[in-house]
Amino acid sequence: MSEEQIQADWRIKLGLVLFVISIAWVLVLPIMPFLGFSGTEIAAFSGVMVVIAELLLVAGAAITGKEGFAYIKGLVFGVVKSYAPPEKVSKTRYTIGLILFVIPILLYWAMPYMERLIPGIDTSSLAFAIAGDVLLLISLFVLGGDFWNKLRSLFVHDAVAMFPERS
Repeated sequence: MSEEQIQADWRIKLGLVLFVISIAWVLVLPIMPFLGFSGTEIAAFSGVMVVIAELLLVAGAAITGKEGFAYIKGLVFGVVKSYAPPEKVSKTRYTIGLILFVIPILLYWAMPYMERLIPGIDTSSLAFAIAGDVLLLISLFVLGGDFWNKLRSLFVHDAVAMFPERS
């Protein structure tokens, strides 16, 4: 192994550590109130860390270099891509995904009306909100990658819907 390869490995590892630190510092925030930090101290820490995180990202990119940054990016996106939904899904899976997608939207819309019809139902329940959001996210993965393109096309002015020919 040449001197240049050892140095490249060292630079990539250091750059990766800097990238992780620049992103992972936010995990400390929920713990800080339990450690006795005041709201002011937490806000000050957050402000300082946003600046430091940006500096760490730039430093990590500079240390790894173009090839090292491309290598790290390939690793990260390779892992993320392995968890991505498949591009095409079966009709049954698509139908189930659509049902899972529509249920939370309809419930969020109907809850203010249901409160009058069903006394005691709590429309501001945190558990209800979290369950609805999780269900919505799960539906997006069940629907597959093709649905993401359909959803994205809603926000593209020149997008045109193309329906398959029925035989």
